[in-house]
Amino acid sequence: MSLEEKINQDYVQAMKARDSFSSSVLSFLRAQIKNVKVDKRIEAVPDEEVIAVIKKQVKQRLDSIHQFKAGNRVDLAEKEEKELIVLKKYLPAEMSSDQLKKIIEEVIASSGASSIKDMGRVMKEVLARAAGQADNQTVGALVKERLSKA
Repeated sequence: MSLEEKINQDYVQAMKARDSFSSSVLSFLRAQIKNVKVDKRIEAVPDEEVIAVIKKQVKQRLDSIHQFKAGNRVDLAEKEEKELIVLKKYLPAEMSSDQLKKIIEEVIASSGASSIKDMGRVMKEVLARAAGQADNQTVGALVKERLSKA
């Protein structure tokens, strides 16, 4: 079962269970996936692109939480955090820091990267190898730290 089908199935279950919160979050997510379908003129969205859509939504929620907390709107921040929990169920498990460091070392060794100037090239390869199991900011921080030592 594709990730898109799983989301649709969970949406139907939430509607049947009268879980208005989950159904509204999943409805919005389904709309974003449908936008990708329309933009690319495809019938089914591959899992990688669905994950990209979910990650974009997660990033938006994290930004909103930060803004709401800065504005002293704890109630809205809590709502966004609950939405974040629903969205994160559909993301693959995060890679451990040790696994990421190992991949970074392999990429640096194979590409011959030696300074911070090579960060973009290293980041691109590390993110490709991590295959959606690592946060871009975390990878960026680890790559920057490692290349600063070199």
